[in-house]
Amino acid sequence: MTAAQADIEELSIKAHTLTEALPYIKRFWGKTVVIKYGGNAVSDEPKSLDTFVEDVVLLNFVGIRVVVVHGGGPQIDALLSRLGHASSFVRGLRVTDAETLESVKMVLLGQMNPLLVSRINLHGALGVGVSGADGSMVLCRAISEEHGYVGKVVRVDPSLLENLLQMGRIPVVASIGVDEEAQLYNVNADLVASELAGALKAEKLVFLTNVEGIRGDASDPSTLIRQMKADELKEMLQDNSISGGMIPKANSALLAIERGVASVHLLDGRLPHALLLEVFTDHGIGTMLYA
Repeated sequence: MTAAQADIEELSIKAHTLTEALPYIKRFWGKTVVIKYGGNAVSDEPKSLDTFVEDVVLLNFVGIRVVVVHGGGPQIDALLSRLGHASSFVRGLRVTDAETLESVKMVLLGQMNPLLVSRINLHGALGVGVSGADGSMVLCRAISEEHGYVGKVVRVDPSLLENLLQMGRIPVVASIGVDEEAQLYNVNADLVASELAGALKAEKLVFLTNVEGIRGDASDPSTLIRQMKADELKEMLQDNSISGGMIPKANSALLAIERGVASVHLLDGRLPHALLLEVFTDHGIGTMLYA
């Protein structure tokens, strides 16, 4: 094969990829996709942030309305460690006293949110950083006295996000909530993403984290489940087939389906262009959950 023939073959592969994406672009044009971007994806593979941002911007330019929700668990752990403040968890949620809440705010509002917005805006004036407290978007109350300032979502108001989306912007939401007395709360980002996806009547909710999806056998990567119904996931939770950090994501995914989101996707955000591969190809790369 000559160099020219090799070049043509490579271009043909690229053209095939574009044509494979075409029906998905047509199908999802004008629809809303909420993406939860986990702090684990950033900390485990920092270079993945650049390809994630490229994916988000491309979705926006082909007419898909994108909302990014982020947490920052590993980054909060790192800051608390530097400050000599030990992390404590109860039933999988970070106990958040007044000092811990200040660290959570510093990471989510002062580090993660500006980082994502600034990277998006390298591609144009698109990203707008907000938190769940803005416009009382995520109204909360305390989960329990022992958890401190950890919020349970009472109500969500997506009107601020709707306004930004109508302007062609990409809202980037930090998972901070607020109560009726103006007290801020640390809220699980998976839960915030699910509640916002439901309120926005999103077509898709995508969880990007440091695992490739749901496995039939948690210890065996070859048992990755490509597609499953919500009832099947409920059964896996009931028989303890799902454990550890996947439990809150599974519950949040089920909540989104209950809220009317058409499909929920769980995939490894460290993989280059994971988002595009899941949304715009025939096979996808993670787990898709549907009603």
